Amino acid sequence: MTAVLPSLVLALLCLRWAGAEVPVQPDFNAEKFAGTWHVVAAFSNCSDFLKMKDVMKASITTVSFTPEGDLTMKVIWPVPDRCEKIERLFQRTGQAGHYTGTSQGKRDLRVMKTDYSVYAVTHEAMQSGQEFSIGLQLLTREQDVSPQLMEKFVELIPAMGLTKDTLAVLPKTGECQ
Repeated sequence: MTAVLPSLVLALLCLRWAGAEVPVQPDFNAEKFAGTWHVVAAFSNCSDFLKMKDVMKASITTVSFTPEGDLTMKVIWPVPDRCEKIERLFQRTGQAGHYTGTSQGKRDLRVMKTDYSVYAVTHEAMQSGQEFSIGLQLLTREQDVSPQLMEKFVELIPAMGLTKDTLAVLPKTGECQ
């Protein structure tokens, strides 16, 4: 696992400079990816994310797939005084691990890297009105994340053309289970 993420960082740097597409997990397996994930860290240049990142807590995402192969995400996250719930549907594209959606603007979701049992890194490009933003999320099957995995995730920030002030390491919570 730790040998794979440094090569991903280098690939992303090359892709950014070349203007190429974001990579998708080779041989993506939707069945293995389905299930419960904890969003333990994220970075984004989205204005709404940047306004809220300092008060955000870890959320839970349940991933499932329709018979047609579309991806459904049910997200539950704690906000003051309640648990916010949202369900998003992404349509499959011609590439496994790559999905598009129109929830709150146009969205392009890619599962960049996953070992299916411990972690996943997702990339989402969003366009809402005139705002275009990108974000990466570190998903883990458990709320705990190793320092090594977090370090490798943080190393992706410059590769995406962002800065460390766009990072939110989300504190664990027992809320909204």
